[in-house]
Amino acid sequence: MPSGQGPARRPSASRTRTTGSMRVQRSRTARPAVNRRTVTASSGPAKRTVAPRPRALTGRATILIVVFVALALAYTYPLRVYLAQESQIAQLKADQATQRKLIASKSEELAKWQDPEYIKARARAKYFYVEPGQTPILVLNDPSVAVKSTAKDAPAAAPDSWYDTLWNSVRAADAEPTN
Repeated sequence: MPSGQGPARRPSASRTRTTGSMRVQRSRTARPAVNRRTVTASSGPAKRTVAPRPRALTGRATILIVVFVALALAYTYPLRVYLAQESQIAQLKADQATQRKLIASKSEELAKWQDPEYIKARARAKYFYVEPGQTPILVLNDPSVAVKSTAKDAPAAAPDSWYDTLWNSVRAADAEPTN
């Protein structure tokens, strides 16, 4: 058939075949039961036989698993070395970037020291150098000297209240000699 299906069969229990003038009829149930087990009354019930259990792993599967385990073990050490080298390379790149920044800052500082005006400004700030004709003024800010000088001076008296001032002025007026 073009559709790929075979001829349709009728679901019947028997087939009829004609051979010449004689008709032969076969039944599926009429076949001799050669492979069929029968129980005889004299032997008792049939014994159950245990079917062999299929093995969990076949020989091919076992060999395949062993090969995969061997490959995994063979690749672990090189993989570990590779990852260690990658982390070392990353660390070296970070160190190199830090060194480049340090070199750049030192180069800028060197460029400043090549300028004579920068050298003069640094000498004035650090060593108190002055140009000819200038008067140097030094402000000494020593907290320990300031504490000693304030300890020598007597503390200032607290200002009197207004009524004390008034009473003292009345006394002073009374104490003045009359002429």
